[in-house]
Amino acid sequence: MVKVNCNEKEYTINKGTKVIDFIKENLDVDVYSIIACKINNEIKSIGTSISEDSNIELIDYTTSDGSRIYVRGLTFIMTKAFEELYPEKRVIVNYSLGHSIYCELADGNAISEEMISSIKEKMNEIIEQDILFVKSELPLEDAKKIYARNNRMDKIGIIENRMKQYVSLYSCGKTVNYFYGIMPYSTGYMKYFDVLSYEKGLLLVYPRRSNPTVVEKIKETKKLYATFEEYDKLYKAIGIQNVTDLNNWIKNNNVSDLVKISEAIHEKKIAHIADMIASDERKKLVLIAGPSSSGKTTFAQRLGIELRVNGIIAMTLSMDNYFVDRHMNPKDENGNYDFECLEAIDLELFNQQLIALLSGEEVELPTFDFTTGTRKYLGNKAKLGKNQVLIVEGIHGLNEKLTIAVPRENKFKIYISALTTLNIDDYNRVSTADSRLLRRTLRDSMFRSHPPVATLKMWNSVRRGEEKYIFPFQEDADVMFNSSLVYEPAVIKTFLEPILATVDHNAPEYAEAKRLYEFLGYFLPISQDEVPETSILREFIGGGCFYR
Repeated sequence: MVKVNCNEKEYTINKGTKVIDFIKENLDVDVYSIIACKINNEIKSIGTSISEDSNIELIDYTTSDGSRIYVRGLTFIMTKAFEELYPEKRVIVNYSLGHSIYCELADGNAISEEMISSIKEKMNEIIEQDILFVKSELPLEDAKKIYARNNRMDKIGIIENRMKQYVSLYSCGKTVNYFYGIMPYSTGYMKYFDVLSYEKGLLLVYPRRSNPTVVEKIKETKKLYATFEEYDKLYKAIGIQNVTDLNNWIKNNNVSDLVKISEAIHEKKIAHIADMIASDERKKLVLIAGPSSSGKTTFAQRLGIELRVNGIIAMTLSMDNYFVDRHMNPKDENGNYDFECLEAIDLELFNQQLIALLSGEEVELPTFDFTTGTRKYLGNKAKLGKNQVLIVEGIHGLNEKLTIAVPRENKFKIYISALTTLNIDDYNRVSTADSRLLRRTLRDSMFRSHPPVATLKMWNSVRRGEEKYIFPFQEDADVMFNSSLVYEPAVIKTFLEPILATVDHNAPEYAEAKRLYEFLGYFLPISQDEVPETSILREFIGGGCFYR
């Protein structure tokens, strides 16, 4: 017998009992709502046997781990449907567009409506059959032979660079594949989804975490899609589609060229944005918004330099100084101050001063004292010259309510995010949110005295704020800037792996730290010496020329 602690109760059960059976026999929950579990702080399938005294935490779709596992299982089902219906076709899982994943065919041909209808029908059939996901471990060389027979060089390159001498594969019926992370117990757990035609590919749509049983209508994201496609084509042109391609560049000592190309892509885009602003003399207010760790600060600095090339001087206005006094700040549902909501800003004062500055008047700018939680005036005056533009960076920049007094034709809105187009392999993508989390964890640890557990603990709250205040307005941007650099995980790896390794096994954030650590293990390292001091990456690893 072994003891199990779950939901603050202790149970005595037979040793070797599977978690799924423990749930069915002891807990009053729908087992199909439990997508996975943590056993002694390690994420496991609910098909795992309990072999010792254990603390068990159930994971449902409303958690970040649960939704990630759900989407992974749904992706497996989609690829299985393709394999059974169109074995001659190779589908590639590309990137996230809202609450969906954009997928396309490797041969570049369009996915027809007929194919999409067939894929959706086959997926429903596979889900109805409730087929088990079975995990097995193969020696490295045996797994390589399997992938070689199927011409899956993208997967061979990945498993070759791992330190382990075995590979964990999942089978679902006759379909065998490798996925980064654990799978749900069976296909019956992924009941809620949709498959829609989009551009030349398809969208695999899944529910929001806040509403697990409802697949909402997808909002149009043409600008976001176009930005992903732009960068995807750029990197395909130099032969980098996945981590194996990136590692091959590193192995062949082409790192310096790769860094120069990646940075040149940024430089060209920033110069183009500056030209767009300069070409319209009505644009006097430049608003920059994007989610956490997108590189907004460095981008604003580099944009200012490019504007100078166009004869325009940028003046930066800090949103932090326009907070309402602390006692007037709204609170969230838990009674805590909500510093991210729009009402935390004194909109009336902010708009008054914007109009005054844009009219050429001199104003005295406020300074917010974060210690006392009050706004003060310290004689800091500003006036916008004829050849100047005002740059404001903040999470609400794309929301018209922030600058409601300024006519739309006088504003130029920029959305910035690390929109990752790099895949681990054809079926496993590199998440944009993970790219930003890696950046933030590193920066917080190195420059803000925040250990990784602190950053990981608050990340879900940060993401909720982004979903509420940033993402709904991204399509209103005049231009989108992708701040990701294809080589950056290989540089971040050298800093962050030892930091993540310090997270204690008993910490609630251990499983997430372990996931990120294992993700970085797919990359070969690149020295920070290769990174130029003007790079956006320097905002997170240090040594940048804008921070001296």
